[in-house]
Amino acid sequence: MNAGAEESTSAERPRRPRSPAAAVVLAVLAVAFTSWAAQDLILPILLAMFLALVGNPIIRMLQRIHLPRFVGALLVLVLGIAGSVLLAQQLVAPAGEWIREVPREFGQLAPKLRSLAKPVQEANKAAENIARAAGGESTSKPVQVVKTEVNDPYKALTATPRMVASVLAVVLLTFFFMVYGEHLQRKAIALLPDRQQKKVTVEILHAMETEISRYVLTISIINLLLGLVYALCLYFFLAVPLDEALLWGTMAALLNFAPYVGPLIGMVVMLAMGFLSYEPWQSLAPAAIYLGLHALEGQLVTPIVLGRRMALSPLLLILALMVLGWLWGILGLLLAVPLLVCVKIVLSKLEGMEGWAKLLE
Repeated sequence: MNAGAEESTSAERPRRPRSPAAAVVLAVLAVAFTSWAAQDLILPILLAMFLALVGNPIIRMLQRIHLPRFVGALLVLVLGIAGSVLLAQQLVAPAGEWIREVPREFGQLAPKLRSLAKPVQEANKAAENIARAAGGESTSKPVQVVKTEVNDPYKALTATPRMVASVLAVVLLTFFFMVYGEHLQRKAIALLPDRQQKKVTVEILHAMETEISRYVLTISIINLLLGLVYALCLYFFLAVPLDEALLWGTMAALLNFAPYVGPLIGMVVMLAMGFLSYEPWQSLAPAAIYLGLHALEGQLVTPIVLGRRMALSPLLLILALMVLGWLWGILGLLLAVPLLVCVKIVLSKLEGMEGWAKLLE
């Protein structure tokens, strides 16, 4: 009787449905679409957090000399904005000159490229003559496709206020993250009901804030020094004007925030700059200097300074750069490495997830 009752009870009890693989795929696609659709809201917040992490170690140093956090954050923000404005003023003139001169320089470069491609063109003509002799003359004419582009004169007028609003939002959020970030963390932790959960959450947040801040600040200093050294090499060894050398040095520093992808883009740009600015025997010098400095930084300086704690899998790093670059463009490339390091730290602190953290190494 009892056995029959148990069987009927087990038959009536609903089985717990399993999450199918299709539901997981749909959830991932939903998150990706939301990240892309809401990027105007998400990116200023993430960029402000990134900049706040750069400034937090400096603010702590100022607090040790009894400077209030509010004043320290304001000082760091003002100095950062002033430095960016001064650098932009130095770079506007050479950047505008390059934008104006590039079409003319490419026109002068065309005869050199034609002379290099002349053997290939002759081989193509010979192949076409052989094909005509074998199959007869073709009377068909290639179809010409005419593309029309409608220029919207109001596009710039609508884009400029949005860009200014985004910059102001990033500045304000950066300041408030630096001043009230720790206070917000304490208030959020106080909402947790369990003491053990509070302890684990405090450890995770402290590790993330400390290690990510140290990592971002260290990488920023390394990239800044790399750009400065590259600019000095161009100025002293290749006689590049100082403002133009600072332009290429700044570009090298910014591109180095995106591992593998950034230096590859930098190599292509430096090759083009060399071909446009120098004779053929000297055209490879800017790219060679850039490659040598990047190899020294990537293989010696960064591993010694950061050690193996922040080492990431090159394959997963490339995948993260591809996905976030596709979703968010240049800012996605900039934020890919800090976000991946953040995920690694969280996984290493959670019980049972250490294996996933090792997977990222």
